[in-house]
Amino acid sequence: MTTVTAVKEPKQDKAFNVVNYFVLTIFLLVVLYPLVFIISASISSPIAVSSGEVWLWPVDITFNGYQAVIEYRTIVSGFLNSLFYAGVGTIINVTLTLLAAYPLARRDLYGRNVLMFFFAFTMLFGGGLIPTYLVVKDLGLLDTRWALILPTAMGVWNMIITRTFYQVTIPNELHEAARLDGCDDFNFFWRVVVPLSKPIIAVNALLYAVGHWNQFFNALIYLTDQTLFPLQLVLREIVIQNRIDPGAMVDASELARRQELRDLLKYCLIVIALIPPLIAYPFVQKHFVKGIMIGSLKG
Repeated sequence: MTTVTAVKEPKQDKAFNVVNYFVLTIFLLVVLYPLVFIISASISSPIAVSSGEVWLWPVDITFNGYQAVIEYRTIVSGFLNSLFYAGVGTIINVTLTLLAAYPLARRDLYGRNVLMFFFAFTMLFGGGLIPTYLVVKDLGLLDTRWALILPTAMGVWNMIITRTFYQVTIPNELHEAARLDGCDDFNFFWRVVVPLSKPIIAVNALLYAVGHWNQFFNALIYLTDQTLFPLQLVLREIVIQNRIDPGAMVDASELARRQELRDLLKYCLIVIALIPPLIAYPFVQKHFVKGIMIGSLKG
């Protein structure tokens, strides 16, 4: 019988692993502490939050902040608006990205290098804020939901990653075999390419959805109707401007009590804004790493 001797780990590797785990633990605590603090502050009493008694665990647990969020009509409408922008915008983004990336990945597309140049040109040079605003205005998109969707209908960087994914995973032989079976380009794209695109679709959907969910600058520029404001713009008004609209309160007689919940409302709103991305990520995580790694390879 042959005996297997365990190979001892070099001292340099042990030292590296110890330092590596220590540094990663520090990074974990740095990232985790703000999240724990915000959650604890959102369910603590307003007096404890304003006096600085909350630093890790909740103090005098109460859910009055979340009740105030529900009764603050602008927040509810902002949450629903953000869901609309993220949902509809992501569908449009992913659709246009796939439709642009796959033809550019085909070697038999005439002039694809020229088209790719024009796409890449927009990543380096843009018209600027004022010309973009004038275009949106002339198209009649001001104070409409489409002002936050159509100007960012496709990301060129996402399209380049998707194009590289197709170049790596969809060989020309597969297309030639489909043509021999009488499959045209549209059927090939719908029946073959799209089912094989789940990893890159997951990557694009996550990136686009998070972008739509976190956007507030375009809403700040293009929207003046508060009923169209996304949640992040409402959060900006509360956190940065430190202001709550008294007219948005259900009962004006409780305005004094609600003012005490102002700081508490900020933390509750941040927690609510984190919920949709945290829910969506586990469903796309298994495809995310594969798609982003394959799509990042040079084509």
